Amino acid sequence: MKKDSRFLKLILGLSLVTSTMMASEVNVYSHRHYDSDKALFKAFEEKSGIKVNVITAKAEELVSKLKIEGVNSPADMLITSDIGNLYEAKEEGLLQAINSKTLTENIPAHLRDNDNEWFGLTKRARIFVYNPEKISEKDLGSYLDLSDQKFKGKILTRSSSAAYNKSLLASIIANHGEVKALEFVKGLVANFARDPKGNDRDQIKAVASGEGDLAIVNTYYLGIMLNSKDPKDVEIAKSVKLFFPAQKAEGTHINISGAGVTKYAKNKENAIKLIEFLSSVEAQTLFAEANYEYPANPAVKASGTVATFGVFKEDTLPLAEVGKYNKKAVEIATKANWR
Repeated sequence: MKKDSRFLKLILGLSLVTSTMMASEVNVYSHRHYDSDKALFKAFEEKSGIKVNVITAKAEELVSKLKIEGVNSPADMLITSDIGNLYEAKEEGLLQAINSKTLTENIPAHLRDNDNEWFGLTKRARIFVYNPEKISEKDLGSYLDLSDQKFKGKILTRSSSAAYNKSLLASIIANHGEVKALEFVKGLVANFARDPKGNDRDQIKAVASGEGDLAIVNTYYLGIMLNSKDPKDVEIAKSVKLFFPAQKAEGTHINISGAGVTKYAKNKENAIKLIEFLSSVEAQTLFAEANYEYPANPAVKASGTVATFGVFKEDTLPLAEVGKYNKKAVEIATKANWR
């Protein structure tokens, strides 16, 4: 009888532990929508017993949602694929500082917030792709060089309202000042092959079709096209060449996908555990191999297609500085008529 009683207590105890584990969760607002992220969340669930609930939308919509929901927000964690939105979320008081030795060890200082309110998870380099039959590599240099008249009628890019272009221009302001940045944008606009439109993939396609000779894009998009199931995309991506700008200056501009714990997180510790997991060698390797992004953790090297892009010097300007100039970037782009 005594033995049966101990067995019953053990079963009840195990049931309680299991119930607690299943009830443990973390709610994520994410701008990212990739299969690799789903695989990472599943791996985290299996490793930790913490269920990951994800709501995806555009970063601007998620930031607005956090503002409206306030203290009633169910979100524990925000993930965006651009520094500008993370910076805004911090400025709006939507994130909170966290103390994590794991994160400060895994993520370099220039890829995280000074107050530890956000941390970079992946990197994307903003590069040039060009038609090698129309442009020689020796004619390429820094971003600022794109304002030179020799590129008149040759340059393609998406609109200035695109987050990646806002952050690129913000980095130019931070590195070279507002006067130089305005001069650059005026020259850039004068050299456009067409009015800005489409996404980065559309710019690569436009170079291949001869609509322009050079486009400003993220490495990530070239990686996607090179590994596309559509043979036409692969053919297009192989027809252009890649160039890392500013190698003799500040280095190629880097943007991030990053994450932070929301101000009113009900599952704060779970959110910290998830961000720590995403910064780990295991998760960073998947980011690098499956999604054609550069790992933020320097212990993990670029692999596969990304490794074939080559080694380059990256701009190590703290991304907090880039975020600081995002609004000024919009003003300058508008002033210079970059639509």
